Amino acid sequence: MVKASLDRGRLASAGFVVLLAVVLGGSIARADFHPICPAGESWDAPMAMCMPDSPGPVAPSHYLLMSNATMYDRMTSPDGCGPGEYFQFGMSMCVSRPLIRGRFSGMLMGNAFLVDTGETGPRGRRSLAAPNWVMLNAGVDLASWNRVELDVMATVELWTYPRRGYAELLQIGEEDASGKPFLDAQHPHSSPLMGLAVTDVMSFSRDKNRLLRVWFAPRGETTDGPIAFMHRMTATYNPDAPLGHHVGQDVGHVSSTVLGASLRIDNTLLEASTFHGLEPQPTAVDLPLGSPDSVAVRVAQDFAARRLTVAASFAYVNDPEGDPTIPSALRLSASAYLHHDLPHNWRAHATAIWGGITGFDHASFLESVTLEALFLDDSNALWSRLEVLQRTPGELEIASTSPNGGEWVGALTVGYTRRIISLWGFDFSVGASGTLDFLPSDFATAYGGQVAAIGRVFLGARLMKMWTVGPHG
Repeated sequence: MVKASLDRGRLASAGFVVLLAVVLGGSIARADFHPICPAGESWDAPMAMCMPDSPGPVAPSHYLLMSNATMYDRMTSPDGCGPGEYFQFGMSMCVSRPLIRGRFSGMLMGNAFLVDTGETGPRGRRSLAAPNWVMLNAGVDLASWNRVELDVMATVELWTYPRRGYAELLQIGEEDASGKPFLDAQHPHSSPLMGLAVTDVMSFSRDKNRLLRVWFAPRGETTDGPIAFMHRMTATYNPDAPLGHHVGQDVGHVSSTVLGASLRIDNTLLEASTFHGLEPQPTAVDLPLGSPDSVAVRVAQDFAARRLTVAASFAYVNDPEGDPTIPSALRLSASAYLHHDLPHNWRAHATAIWGGITGFDHASFLESVTLEALFLDDSNALWSRLEVLQRTPGELEIASTSPNGGEWVGALTVGYTRRIISLWGFDFSVGASGTLDFLPSDFATAYGGQVAAIGRVFLGARLMKMWTVGPHG
């Protein structure tokens, strides 16, 4: 058993190193590439991206003083978008609007961790794993009002997670390659393709944010739930998936055969999609298509100069688990996101999420609440997550006379991340976190008490690169 654990640890480490080497190697290989930047911007070699020009000799542009970490923060928050960009809610990032025919622009983002975990109690274990993802958004303007984009999101978690999954007490969802449910563990995401989408963006105004997006994704995100945890700013420093991931929150971010449309009118966003309800198997290397048999709708509204965003969603999902006893499920969510500038180049983010789901794991209705906070400057990030949600004894394989009745559990996580060095669009960092799980008395015997603890130390690598080639606006 010890040897197997070490072998999996070496595999996780090797996968993490290979991922960084591939992406970093590609960045260095293109180090001498100087694209044509839009009017008002110039190529910034240290940042490896087009940056706004200085407004004059009096003071340099605020963005020219930013570290990679701060630029990543701005580009993943609605109030950081420039006049030539729009905020893509689902992916939580600023994306180029159509501007002039022949202009090509793109963005490469990524996040990877190498995490050493220790847990208390009879279900606790020591584990080494490497959560990771990389995303490419690239597009070309076919006209001043029309743009076609390709989005690709990839991960190698299938090969950088232990066989039992990423250690996380109280976490559930999906099955491993042998058909056994992941228990007290986060499953790997679909590898190597987590997402693949082609989008047509049509702009109805040159000076206002009025756009229609239509897309097809063999594997991609439905239009329900909050911003997925991997993309929202308050969770990006935390290597853990929220416990409420499957409880009405963001499980739809990896779905099959998605056809969607979204209409943005200034600060209001309306979205709808149809998709294949059966959830992809995380341990299968495939890209299956299925007939659209499910629907989702979402509305989001920005307030106060895009510093506050609220959203709500609803989804009907047909046959989500491939289980004839669970023919369908309803997913509901409401969420809010706050961004605020603080003195001395500090910035604050907060997220509040409520999720609800019917028909999940034979429970009539389960709820989850997630609260997240993040305070950061150029080099430091203080972050936290508080969760309160329902788990059933059946999900956690605990003997009970009511195996499908939801019982409330809680988890409080506090963490700190320190950026060590920035190089060609990468931020390399170290961090640590601690989690206390709070359990009902019915779960105490299985977990060795009503409180369990998790400690983590980790290395992190975050990537952000942007480029523009072609005619100026």
